[in-house]
Order: sequence, then C-alpha cells, then structure tokens
Amino acid sequence: IQTAFPPPPPPPPPTPEWLKSLFDAIGSFFQWSAPAAKPLMWIAVAALALFLLYHFVPAFARWVDNLPFRRKAGDDGAEDGAGLAAAGAARALLAEADALAAEGRFAEAVHLLLYRSVEDIEGRRPGLVKPAMTSRDLAEARDLPAVAQGAFSRIARAVEISLFGGRSIDAAAWQTCRSAYAELTVPKNWARA
Repeated sequence: IQTAFPPPPPPPPPTPEWLKSLFDAIGSFFQWSAPAAKPLMWIAVAALALFLLYHFVPAFARWVDNLPFRRKAGDDGAEDGAGLAAAGAARALLAEADALAAEGRFAEAVHLLLYRSVEDIEGRRPGLVKPAMTSRDLAEARDLPAVAQGAFSRIARAVEISLFGGRSIDAAAWQTCRSAYAELTVPKNWARA
C-alpha cells in the first residue's frame, strides 16, 4: 500500500515581462481596430467572390478583361502582334490547303480548314470546345459570334457532306469554304454584338 504521494510538480516559470508587454500591445491593437473588423471582413468576402468568379466563370473573366480601365495604351500593340501571328498562321494554313486543292484534293483541303477552325475557336473562346463535341454542336454554340458561327457552319457542312453524305467536294465548294475560313480569321468578326 502506497502511503506517500510524489511531490507536486514545480510551478511553471513566470511569463517574461517582454512577452506580457507584447501580448498587451497586440490585444490593445485589436481592441482599437475592432470597429473596422466587420467592414473589412465583408470587403475580403467580396474580393474572394470576385476572384473565384474571375477564375471559374469565363464569361465574367472576358467581361472584366474588356473593361476600359483594364486596357492599357500598350495593349493595342500586343494585340496587333498576336493578331499578326495568328494571321501569319492562317496564311500558312491557307497556303497548305491551297496546295492540296491545286492537286484536286478538295476534301482534304476542306478537312484541314475544319481542323484549324476548331483550333481557332478554342483559342478565341477557351473552354467552348469539349472533347465529345461534333462540328455540328460547335456550329450551333451560342457563345460564337454570328459571323464566326456562319463561317464555321459552312466549313462543317461541307466536310459533313463529303464524309457522311458520299458527295465529293468540287472547286466551287472549296472556294466557299476557303472564303468562310478567311472570314473566321478576321478579329473583328469575333467581337460581341
């Protein structure tokens, strides 16, 4: 039988004065700033909501990016540079498609235009092109501007007729698709109405 208890643990060492004064200073700061805490919290919640909208809702992000204060004077030159690069790629693709058409391979040339058109749409409207979408689905997408939608529809229809309709593409259909692709690459045709 145990009759003796162990000695009590020693008391904790006293808190240093410098730590007490630091905690007192922090506490007095929070007491002083307490009236501003509620409005600051709501501002932080609103900023977080706008951040999430910008990063997860593409339409909101485009709207914010097109606000006048977001555009800078130097951005016009950058857009022109990007536009020139895209125009150069479009000219190179048209040259390749023209070479196929010159050999009489109109269906392959139009198919090449269709592939590039889908890439252009994905570049100008990120997230619009989904892996399981058909060209018909993409042609009916509401996010496409009317001019771009009409141009893409003409190209998609010609490819559809040639692949699934059993009809070959002739020179006239090729020219129609070529001019439709040229319309699709014009930046002003992508502006919202």
